[in-house]
Amino acid sequence: MRPSDRTEPWWRLSATELAAAIRGREVSAVEVVRSHLDRVEEANGDLAALAEVRPDEALDQARRADRAVAAGERLGPLHGVPVSTKINTDQRGHATSNGVRAFADRPAERDAACVATLREAGAVLLGRSNAPAFSLRWFSTNDLHGRTLNPWDHDHTPGGSSGGAASALAAGMTALAQGNDIGGSIRFPAACCGVVGVRPTVGRIPDWAPPVHTDTPRGPVEMDLPPTVQAWAVQGPLARTVADARLALDAMSAPDLRHPFGVPAIPARRARDTRPVEVHVVRGIGTAANHPAVDAALTDAAARLSEAGYAVEEVDDAPLLREAARLWSLLLTEDTRSLLPVVERFGDDAIRTALEMHFAVAATVWGEPSLRTYIDGWARRGTLVTRLQELLGSDRLVLTPVCAEPPFEQDADQGGLERAAQMFAAMWPMTSVPVLGFPAVTVPVTIADGLPVGVQLIGGRFEEDLVLDAAEAVESRGDRRHPWS
Repeated sequence: MRPSDRTEPWWRLSATELAAAIRGREVSAVEVVRSHLDRVEEANGDLAALAEVRPDEALDQARRADRAVAAGERLGPLHGVPVSTKINTDQRGHATSNGVRAFADRPAERDAACVATLREAGAVLLGRSNAPAFSLRWFSTNDLHGRTLNPWDHDHTPGGSSGGAASALAAGMTALAQGNDIGGSIRFPAACCGVVGVRPTVGRIPDWAPPVHTDTPRGPVEMDLPPTVQAWAVQGPLARTVADARLALDAMSAPDLRHPFGVPAIPARRARDTRPVEVHVVRGIGTAANHPAVDAALTDAAARLSEAGYAVEEVDDAPLLREAARLWSLLLTEDTRSLLPVVERFGDDAIRTALEMHFAVAATVWGEPSLRTYIDGWARRGTLVTRLQELLGSDRLVLTPVCAEPPFEQDADQGGLERAAQMFAAMWPMTSVPVLGFPAVTVPVTIADGLPVGVQLIGGRFEEDLVLDAAEAVESRGDRRHPWS
C-alpha cells in the first residue's frame, strides 16, 4: 500500500470513498477496519448501537480482502467496506437474538440471503446492530443488549427497529448498515439519526432466510411467517450519503426465488423523456398536524427539487396513502396476533406494553375485526397498489414527511394510550408505504433544536433510481452534518 499523509481518520470517509481507496491500494482493508474498530471503542460504550463486535473476526475478513487486492482478483463493489448487520437477521456463527434473552445462545448456521449478498460484494461484517425485542417498536431498547441512544440527542429515540444500525452509522462506527422495514424500521431510524434509509420495492433484495423455529412441549417447530411479513417486509441499506445508499442497494440486489415475492431479474433503468419529473408534495392525510420543523423541512426539500428542475406541486389530499395507513393498522395488527404467545413468553416488559398499546390503538379504528374484514382488507390492498402505480408510473414521485413529529422522546410508546395514538397518527408516512410495496427513501434535510429532520420520497415500483436521483438533488443542495462535527 502507498503511504498516506492523511490526518482525517478513515472512519469518516464515505463507503464509496473507502471502496475506491481500498481498490486503488491507497489504504488496506485492515487499516480501514482498525480505524472503525477504534471508533467503536470510542463511541459504542455510550450509544450501545452495536450489540456485538468481534474484532478478530472482522480483521480476519479484512486480511482476506487485502490478499484479494494483492492477487489482482475481481473485487466486489463493497470490497473491504465495514458494514453492520441487524440482530434479527441471520449471520452464520452469530446469534439471531432479536433482542430476546431466550434466543441469545443460538448461533445461525448460515447467512440470510441479504447477508450473503453483502459478503459476496466484499463487505467486512464488522458488528451486529441493536433493535427492540422482536423488532416491533420505533425504539431500540431491550433487556438483552440495553438501550441504544441517538448520537444527536440521547433523550430522543434513534428510531426502531433498525435504531442500532442508524446510530452506529451516524456515529462513524460503520460505513454502511443493513436493516429491514415493515413499518418504517429502516426509514425512520435513518431520519432520526440524520442518515439515508432505503426501503426498496418488495422482491428487489432477497429476503429469504433459514426457517424460524420455536420450542414447544413436543420439541422445536418450524414457524411460518405471517402474510404481511412475507409480502411487506424488506431488507435494505442505511448509508451516510445517497451515493453510498445507491452503491449498497445495487450490491444487495440479487434475485433469489426462495423469497416468496422475489423477482427473477431487476428491471433495467428506463430511458426518460425530456419532461421534468413530477413531484407531488403531500404534507398530511388528516391524521396529525405537522410540527413546524417538519413542515419547514418539507418546504425546504420541495424548493431544492424545484431548483433542480423537478415539477413540484402541492396536493391537498392523498386518499391512497390515507387508506393504506389505515390498512396497516388492520392487517399487520391481526397478523401480529399470532406472535403474541411467543412475545408473552419470551419478551421484555417494554415490548409487551408497546404491543398492548398497538392493539388498543388499532381497536379504536377497527374494533374487533372479523375474518371477512381481514380478507376484504387484503383485497382492497391490491386495488390500492394498482391505483398508485397508475398514478406514479415511471416519471412521478411523492414527497412526504418522515413523521409528523421530530424524533420521539425515548420510550414514548410506554406513556399510555393517548401518546401511543398520537405516534401512530404521526407515523402515517412510514406505515402507508409497506402496505403497497413501493420504494421509498428518507433523506436528511436540516437540524432543528439539535435533532435531524428529513423527508421521504416515494416512487413507482422498481423505480429506485428515480427516487435516489431526487434524494440526491435534495442532499446536494444542503449542508451535510454529522453528530461529531
